[in-house]
Amino acid sequence: MGLLETTISGRKRRSSHAHVVAELGSAIVSGRIPEGSILPGDNELSARFSVSRTVLREAMKTLTAKRLIEPKARVGTRVLPRDSWNFFDPDVLGWRCEAGIDHAFIDYIAEMRNALEPAAAAAAAVRATSDDIVALYAIAARFDDLSHTPETIAKVDLEFHLAVARMSGNPFMRSASALIEAALAISFQLSSPAASPEKIDEVASNHLRIAHAIASRDPARAVAAMQHVIDVGKSRILGSMDEAADTRRAEA
Repeated sequence: MGLLETTISGRKRRSSHAHVVAELGSAIVSGRIPEGSILPGDNELSARFSVSRTVLREAMKTLTAKRLIEPKARVGTRVLPRDSWNFFDPDVLGWRCEAGIDHAFIDYIAEMRNALEPAAAAAAAVRATSDDIVALYAIAARFDDLSHTPETIAKVDLEFHLAVARMSGNPFMRSASALIEAALAISFQLSSPAASPEKIDEVASNHLRIAHAIASRDPARAVAAMQHVIDVGKSRILGSMDEAADTRRAEA
């Protein structure tokens, strides 16, 4: 088999693998496949997805690594309970968001962000280089743009928070980027500050305070500024959800 054929074959295999992982993973996280249940056997799943046993085994290994399933000899592949799932995994988080977002989920994400990101901001205030700080100010300046769409301001926001995590110098902080990205994706999907100039100005000012605190080498101020940004974002999301629920009730 030539190089081109090998490459095409590899792409098809990866695509099939990704499809199986996405279909089963989404079904598990959404509850369509219940916790504790035993998945169908390899032959049935291979036929259902029209994939080889090799592709299916690779997909099962991926789902096992995400802590969604556990294969057991003479028992089969069991769906693990929710408290075993790796919610720091980007796919698991994405499937959880697709399954529906409620107040509890928003509270949990904000709680985790408040446990991680203020600490990252404090560490950045101590460890960031001069070049890091210049780069952070450059990102913060891009918030202040009245032409922002929900997509463009979300991109800037994600870039800013990932920059702070990187500047912390702590590899564990940087590894939490999937959680940060999921939280911001939810935030801007449900309620974007791009809806009004006042909200854009507020977001710009709040993030600039984080940059100022880090540049001033003031960990306590950096913690407070980051906590404020997270809490404001949470309040904006919950307010938007409540407003949408009130509208649905009024129309019913």
